[in-house]
Amino acid sequence: MRRSSFVIVVSFYCVCLSMYSHSPMETKSKLGVTFIFKDSLDWADYYYNIHRYKKAIPLYEKNLQNPNIDKRHILKKLALSEAALRKPTQSTASLNQYLQIEFNPNFLLNEGFDPIRETQEFRKISDRVIPKVTTWSILYLFVSIIGFYVVLLIGFNNRIYVTSRVLIGLFVFIHSFFILHISINSANYFFQYPHTYLMSTWGIFLYGPLLYFYLKKTSHRYNFKPLDLLHLLPTAIILMYLIVDVYSMSGHEKVILMLERIRNGQGPQDSDRLTLLVVLKTLSLTIYGYFIGRTYRASKRRSLVDAKVLKWQKNLYHIHILYVFTYTAYGIVIINGEAQGWLFHTSAAAMALMVLFIGYSANIQPDYFNGVYSFKNSRLFPKYQKSGLTPSLSMELKENLLHLFAVEKIYRENNINLDMLAQRLNTTRHNASQVINEHFNVSFHEFVNIYRIKEAKELLLNHESNKLNIINIAYEVGYNNKVTFNKAFKKDTNLTPTEYQKTILHASK
Repeated sequence: MRRSSFVIVVSFYCVCLSMYSHSPMETKSKLGVTFIFKDSLDWADYYYNIHRYKKAIPLYEKNLQNPNIDKRHILKKLALSEAALRKPTQSTASLNQYLQIEFNPNFLLNEGFDPIRETQEFRKISDRVIPKVTTWSILYLFVSIIGFYVVLLIGFNNRIYVTSRVLIGLFVFIHSFFILHISINSANYFFQYPHTYLMSTWGIFLYGPLLYFYLKKTSHRYNFKPLDLLHLLPTAIILMYLIVDVYSMSGHEKVILMLERIRNGQGPQDSDRLTLLVVLKTLSLTIYGYFIGRTYRASKRRSLVDAKVLKWQKNLYHIHILYVFTYTAYGIVIINGEAQGWLFHTSAAAMALMVLFIGYSANIQPDYFNGVYSFKNSRLFPKYQKSGLTPSLSMELKENLLHLFAVEKIYRENNINLDMLAQRLNTTRHNASQVINEHFNVSFHEFVNIYRIKEAKELLLNHESNKLNIINIAYEVGYNNKVTFNKAFKKDTNLTPTEYQKTILHASK
């Protein structure tokens, strides 16, 4: 009886084994029993949970080939299992595959990666993927914000000649945009914002041409020709390439591409044509650096602009040359396959210095941007060529202006400015400035000083005013302090107020 029972049990087992080897679904439907395959994902998870990673890994790898199973779960467990066995190369390879499917940088913070966290392989990906705000990223962000503010400041400043505004404004914008890109890269936010990939590369060939034509226009009154559009050809070519091969990609495709860069030992934001781009940009900066220097020296030699503007252009030129040298040094290092972070930050700092210098100038002395088109130039007023000020209105404003200064003596108001004058004339600031420039060939401030110094001379020679101190006379005609008064007076007469008074009184005796 026992023997027959044993035979029945063995026969039943063989039947079940035969059915199991063909189809688990058939086994379940016929016998109502579920059999778990030894190579199933459940067994892999079981071995993983009891820390038998060597048995779990082959099962995970086999299930990875099954198109019906979610690969994200398998790759995460594979990466953690290989990390537990202290296999950083295999672990980071699985981790990279997982991130390409589901980009979740927080997964890298899992304590399961602690055994390999300090290895070179893991740090190569974690240092590039996990966002972190650094001092450099904050500084670059701050400078880029200042740069965009400067662009607005220049763009809406009517005191700056329109062509100067366009050229120098675009020059600052490209610098600021590039610095913003550096800030995003320094903080590892390029994976969160994948469309920042190569977002500033389109303008790498514009730095030189913009500054060159700005100096040429404002120093030599250069008139643009159709042939000058050839200077934009490199930018047009690289822009078309970027639109077709990079900018048209989806955000997910860019994430995969950047992860591939990391796996190949490159920076996530590096181009596959990095060496070529660095060489071409270095050549562009060097060639235009030469042209910019030649333009500046010609302006200096021929005294085309006044000394203050020339000094400002000199500083602009020197900062640009500093950037050329620092970027060239950085380019040489990159071409030779080495990475020097301090050289990169040095070239970026030179670019930031350019933005800050132009921003400072835009706030303190925007007239520097005009060059030969300054209001002080009495021969040319091209900024008024498209003005809506008619000749009859211009003459009417001139008469009203003379009345305000000669009769009402508004120059005595120490806070007078062009906006106040425009309000008194019931016109725009632009029209008020145009009337002064075209009819009197001087700037607004020079016009005010003419009337102030004229009355000051009269007071100095008036016997009833002899008892007044020089400072009292300065206040009387509208100056805020004695130093400004003395400077303006000496510029007009080559004498200080005291010397003038003594000289005239002595000559009259």
